[in-house]
Amino acid sequence: MREILEDFQKGKLTINQCENLLKSNEIMELNDVAKLDIDRKTRTGFPEAILAETKEYDDLLVIIKGFFKNSKDDKLLITRLSNDRYLKLKEDINYLKDNGYIFEYNKKAKILIIKKEDDIPKVDYDYKVGIITAGTSDIPVAEESKVILKESGVSVLTSYDIGVAGIHRLFPSLAEMIKENVKILIVCAGMEGALPSVIAGLVDIPIIAVPTSIGYGVGKDGITALNAMLQSCAPGMSVVNIDNGFGAAVNALTILNTFDRS
Repeated sequence: MREILEDFQKGKLTINQCENLLKSNEIMELNDVAKLDIDRKTRTGFPEAILAETKEYDDLLVIIKGFFKNSKDDKLLITRLSNDRYLKLKEDINYLKDNGYIFEYNKKAKILIIKKEDDIPKVDYDYKVGIITAGTSDIPVAEESKVILKESGVSVLTSYDIGVAGIHRLFPSLAEMIKENVKILIVCAGMEGALPSVIAGLVDIPIIAVPTSIGYGVGKDGITALNAMLQSCAPGMSVVNIDNGFGAAVNALTILNTFDRS
């Protein structure tokens, strides 16, 4: 970074060249395994996250160790991490505890947060986000959204298992969320994926629809729910990918970041 700034000062680089070089300097390469964004939090408002599900264990370990050796951030999120992998990982990176780090694992959401012991999430937004699920089987995806939002300083209201199969359950919960002035609703549903469309026709706030892979027959793997949400005639609704609770939370954070902060 110093060399780049010195070259800019000497007139060897334009301001645009300087900016591009500094940005590229924020990407860290780890043994041809991964390229980590070591300053994501400063730029986007939320920390680097690693998807564990599709990675070899040894590669995952290299990435985590490399992150804490080189990153400017003190927090790392590891998503889709099974409990068995977490227990093994906890032993292999236990040395981080000597440097003041703690491990917070949410078994339902399958998320591990590694952060400094004194990093206590505080409410940093005036606005609340509501999370609703159609069924209990959708809760793990909803919990993924909840963990990301709460760790980012957002107050979250949840109401689970209020799908269209018993739609009378929806109205009291939805009314309470509107009363609490939630600014965004994340709605998770599998099977036919109807719930987000129903809610989008009742409220005047952004709806982030999350199709889940819960279902059978033509609803298998969440494809029917995804197509139903994409095809919805209810306005004001955006759709993320199947089981993408993380993406829904980041979408909500991006919207909140355009509002005035407390």
